Amino acid sequence: NLTCLDHIIQVVTAVIFTVHQEFLKQGEPTSARCDELESLRKRGCDAARIENPHGSQKILKNKAVTNRKKGAEKLRPEDITQIQPQKLSLNLRSGEPQNIKLKFKRAEDYPIDLYYLMDLSYSMKDDLENVKNLGTSLMKEMSKITSDFRIGFGSFVEKTVMPYISTTPAKLLNPCTVDQNCTSPFSYKNVLKLTSNGQQFNILVGNQQISGNLDSPEGGFDAIMQVAVCGEHIGWRNVTRLLVFSTDAGFHFAGDGKLGGIVLPNDGKCHLENNMYSMSHYYDYPSIAHLVQKLSENNIQTIFAVTEEFQPVYKELKNLIPKSAVGTLSANSSNVINLIVDAYNSLSSEVILENSKLPEGVTITYQSHCKNGVVNEGETTSTQTHQLSSTAEAANKPESIKIKPLGFTEEVEILLSFICECECHKHGIENSDMCHNGNGTFECGACRCNKGRVGRQCECRKDEVSTEDLDKNCRKDNGTDICSNNGECVCGTCECKKRDNPEERYSGKFCECDNFNCDRSNNKLCGGHGRCECRVCICDANYTGSACDCSLDASTCLASNKQICNGRGICECGTCRCTDPKFQGPTCEICPTCPGVCTEHKSCVQCRAFGTGEKKDTCERDCSYFNLIKVKDRDKLPQPVQAFPLMHCKERDANDCWFYYTYAVNNTEKEVHVVETLECPAGPDIIPIVAGVVTGIVLIGLALLLIWKLLMIIHDRREFAKFEKEKMNAKWDTV
Repeated sequence: NLTCLDHIIQVVTAVIFTVHQEFLKQGEPTSARCDELESLRKRGCDAARIENPHGSQKILKNKAVTNRKKGAEKLRPEDITQIQPQKLSLNLRSGEPQNIKLKFKRAEDYPIDLYYLMDLSYSMKDDLENVKNLGTSLMKEMSKITSDFRIGFGSFVEKTVMPYISTTPAKLLNPCTVDQNCTSPFSYKNVLKLTSNGQQFNILVGNQQISGNLDSPEGGFDAIMQVAVCGEHIGWRNVTRLLVFSTDAGFHFAGDGKLGGIVLPNDGKCHLENNMYSMSHYYDYPSIAHLVQKLSENNIQTIFAVTEEFQPVYKELKNLIPKSAVGTLSANSSNVINLIVDAYNSLSSEVILENSKLPEGVTITYQSHCKNGVVNEGETTSTQTHQLSSTAEAANKPESIKIKPLGFTEEVEILLSFICECECHKHGIENSDMCHNGNGTFECGACRCNKGRVGRQCECRKDEVSTEDLDKNCRKDNGTDICSNNGECVCGTCECKKRDNPEERYSGKFCECDNFNCDRSNNKLCGGHGRCECRVCICDANYTGSACDCSLDASTCLASNKQICNGRGICECGTCRCTDPKFQGPTCEICPTCPGVCTEHKSCVQCRAFGTGEKKDTCERDCSYFNLIKVKDRDKLPQPVQAFPLMHCKERDANDCWFYYTYAVNNTEKEVHVVETLECPAGPDIIPIVAGVVTGIVLIGLALLLIWKLLMIIHDRREFAKFEKEKMNAKWDTV
């Protein structure tokens, strides 16, 4: 955002400002001068009167990274540079990011300090035997990586109180069984300070004895804390610091001390007396977060060498501790050297940048450019070149932040300053006559009043007029609302509120006007064809209406015959309103129910629905002007409604088959619903006819035979009766 110059402008989202004295409208606050660049230009602010400051950066210390090969002249650790630049200053403006380029290069043959911290509870007895010769073997292996390597050794068991150990006198002397010779239990012991003498490591570690405790989790966190914070006792240098934590068990953490009556939180300080941790009975175990803090502060990278059984637990712990690794320790620690080398290579293969606490409103994002060209964005980055983007969201007092790669002592210091006002503030005229007889400083086109004065021109004294009298001048028509509830009454004059959207403004003597509460059309203020002034649309040329949604241009209403709405309607707001109900469409030229409609569309319906008819060869070209919808039967055809006219059609094709369809125009969309099956007259069925004729002939023949037979029976009976009668007559004649 930009600013049309005002009195002191805070860098929140904008500092683009105009010095135009007559820029503000009545009721607008002086803060309205601060706005986006495009918005100021639209309001008539000259580019020459706009201030738009930008952030800047300056490199203060830029020592090149050390570039040397192994075997070259030996350098002191403090003379080696791995990150560049080392110090710079940023002048930040709110909302404008500043990009910084950091280069990191891991120096070859860089010194390494390694401290081996081992669990000496009884279960680690066989592991101790293998670690006794670790010094010289590890020195030999690490010489392939660096010529300056030091190694130290420490051990831990558990807090020396119940229920972690047995406190009976005999068990305090020998916590193991009678046939085992074990040393007294202890919390943490610094056996060997960091040294380059591998033989000394072997001798001292060879003299160590196993101890014992009662519970399975060990007190390793107490030991890690002391190793991290007791730098002088351990002998840490400002070089790569590695802590190897070797165990075959879990760990106690903050809160577990309550089992032994220990309630004081761990203080994170060194408590070594004669190389023994002396306050294990007094302070609780440290929390994981506390360990992370101290390990990070002291640039220590941790390698957890644990047995297979506890891998899942320590992998979860690794995810909480930056720059740490987990390796699988064999049952007797025989693979510890390979484990350490592999873990070191894993840790050194990446660089994690960490920044100190940022001032409120400031953010930093990282982008890394690795050797293989892959770019990853996020809070953690890989090696080589890093692009940082720093952004401020608000003005703050000058501060400094530090960025460093985890596990290294080197860091980049960034001095932050913030642009809180425009340049024109430096050229203000104190006690200017433009501020009511010198009652303020005229700067950036507006008055900044002296103490005790108020008003746009500092024309009022705070104790001159009562608040009630001042407020009376800010009420419209003697109403109750001050400045229409859209502003504040300052010295009897309304200063309107500023909206979140810079395009929206209140104005007017009583802040009764605004430019965003006008009528809308198509979800656009004033239909997108006008501007809103005091809640009324001022329409552009050729537009009218309360929302400027009515076009006065009649060209869109001209029909193909050059008549307005085909002579069958009225052009209203650029759209035809058809007065003849039979006609419709954008220019009242479509009549779906007029005679001849069915005949007109018959050929196209035939070819589209059935692939027949006169236009079957030109169907795609001539008949794509309507949407075709097929239905199963005549009952599914749409019925006439008042919304739009609809014509039912029944037509016959060349095969004397009937097809049924409807034609309608729905909001300029032409729709045809057609019954998908033709209704054709059925042809004669020969087989039933022949069967009927044959059956009829047979039946008639049978009937005739039956009649003949019946007649013959009747005739025979008559003849027989006649014979009998004549026979009887003959007998009488004989007598």
